[in-house]
Amino acid sequence: MSAFVTEIAPSAAHRRVPLALGACLVSFAVFWAAQRAAHVSMVDLMVYRAEGAVVRAGGDLYALRATAARLPTTYPPFAALLFTPLSLPDTALLRTLATAGNLALLVVFVRLSLQLVGHARAEAVWWVAGAAVWCEPVWTTLRYGQINLLLAVLVLWDLTRRPPGGHDRWSGVGLGLAAAVKLTPALFPVFLLATGLVVRLRGGRGGPWLPHARGAAVTFAGATLLAAAVLPYDSWRFWTHMVFRASRVGAAGDTANQALRGVLARLLHTADPAAAWTAGAAVLTVLGLAAAVRAEVRGRRAWAVCACAVTALLVSPVSWTHHWVWCVPLVLLLWTRGHRAAALATALVFWSYLPWWVPHGAGRPELHLGSAELLLSAGYGVAGALFLALTGTSSPRSGAGEVRVKP
Repeated sequence: MSAFVTEIAPSAAHRRVPLALGACLVSFAVFWAAQRAAHVSMVDLMVYRAEGAVVRAGGDLYALRATAARLPTTYPPFAALLFTPLSLPDTALLRTLATAGNLALLVVFVRLSLQLVGHARAEAVWWVAGAAVWCEPVWTTLRYGQINLLLAVLVLWDLTRRPPGGHDRWSGVGLGLAAAVKLTPALFPVFLLATGLVVRLRGGRGGPWLPHARGAAVTFAGATLLAAAVLPYDSWRFWTHMVFRASRVGAAGDTANQALRGVLARLLHTADPAAAWTAGAAVLTVLGLAAAVRAEVRGRRAWAVCACAVTALLVSPVSWTHHWVWCVPLVLLLWTRGHRAAALATALVFWSYLPWWVPHGAGRPELHLGSAELLLSAGYGVAGALFLALTGTSSPRSGAGEVRVKP
């Protein structure tokens, strides 16, 4: 009898994969039809396309104002180099390719997220991807043609690809490239550096963290220098001027800004909470990194990675709702570690499109919200802060399947 059960069990598991794949493809097809019915503009993709065209034409990258919304260039020059091929196809084909590419990246992102939390079964990848496409950060990423999923994949690939405790010549490449395209992921190499230094202070040798951080720094420097060689004027302008202008990205108080700066702007009813944000971001960076380093040193890689991601999103001057695609591994981590109520509450926040329930748009009504509306408009930031608190106070026991490292 036991042999019979053993014989049919793989067959049953094998049948579950096509079912999950089919459900995912149906979900993706309905999603694609819904986006087409909504006539999404993929406005950020059009900005990327314009940046690539400016690079090809030898124009002034940071004088660009693209689309009817007159949106500026906000990323480092290296990103514009990567966007150059986007100026070649026509807009209809480009939108199709970008949507298909982002859906493929979503599957990879889910696969890496499940690998991070130790539950990377094939059928789970398809079920989760089919559900994840409907959460607000992923929906909006595809709606705008954004690169958030690409950056998250680079980060997770880098942090999950090696065996426990190992590193090689590719260590840090994904993190360095992600940071060269957009500065927010640069907190991950800082987290690795801090972990290695903490281990050394405790008498260890620094483990794999210091070489990993060094690899990320070298890759970032190489990509940045390449951009400087090709685009010297734009590189000089970005790194000496534009990088310090947080206002260039957009209005701090916009309900889509779920970073600490946006929450404070709406709470204090001011367009620029400069002093409060500077102090708050400094404190939050220290606390968030401390929670991430503590988790990493205790062998809880999944908690550490998610805590670092949330910290980066909270302390960035602007973290639009579509930047919060990291909600996917957050929910998976909470669920697989037994925090079921927290997982369901977090999923509710990100799948309910909560920030858009409050008045927003022209005239900045977000700066005049009542108490209940303020809480709704801070949904992602509050969820992130609660996750950091849980990371810093939960049991140090490692979860099954986490990527564990030794000093």
